[in-house]
Amino acid sequence: MGLQKGFIKLKGSLGGLTFYEKNGENIVRTTGGIDKERIAKDPSFKRTRENMAEFGGAAKTGKALRMGFANIIKTMADNRIVGRLTGIMKKVNTHGTGLRGQRSFEILKNANIIQGFEFNKTFPLGAIFYAPTQAPTLDANRSIVTWVVPDFDTDSFITVPEGATHFKLVLATTVLSDYTYEVSSKSFVPVNPAENQRNGVAFSDAIAIGGMAGSDITLTVDLGFDSALPATAGVISATGIIFYQEINSQLYELAGSNAMRIEAIE
Repeated sequence: MGLQKGFIKLKGSLGGLTFYEKNGENIVRTTGGIDKERIAKDPSFKRTRENMAEFGGAAKTGKALRMGFANIIKTMADNRIVGRLTGIMKKVNTHGTGLRGQRSFEILKNANIIQGFEFNKTFPLGAIFYAPTQAPTLDANRSIVTWVVPDFDTDSFITVPEGATHFKLVLATTVLSDYTYEVSSKSFVPVNPAENQRNGVAFSDAIAIGGMAGSDITLTVDLGFDSALPATAGVISATGIIFYQEINSQLYELAGSNAMRIEAIE
């Protein structure tokens, strides 16, 4: 490591040297870093390769879950959801079967890790919508999801964002397959690719804020399965609320204040 001298001060990498500023001084050093081929083959980097493989699997599985909610996620999610879902799936992976670097992602067996995930961490659903209700339920084939919300007082059970005049309740459902390591491709693949990411979403009518909702609200999503879904795939259901502002008899969605949470994995 040495100091840069002269009136021209460089920053960045050039010709195997890296130029940067530290504690008010301009420093030059040889560019560090470990060769990719060494990481790929050196026995001393075996654990690194294992971690990289499983992290890649967590990112892939997290993306599959995200894409399963693609029809609603932009309305509900914060800008950190990609990293947060990858983190959740890495936790699932630590409980998987198999050798390190090849541990499976088992959804139903680790439902407790995924359940309760907030799509917008700044606006958790429990702080926005807290009317008494039960989690969504499934039929025997795990194909039809139903969420029933008894009539409730909108003044008492909703934290209303500024400017909101109406809201809709949302039921969003997707299927997430288990993922296992495929040696031939050196990657994680879904056990049930045909069912993976099958999804649907249901919205209530727009309801005015103020007083009772007016009746019980029943939302249903039919995933369209003719036979029972295998145990190597989980049906993941999320519930949420979207706010609107009425202007000249038109409803406009309010950005940033919506909330949705994973409520059931069966």
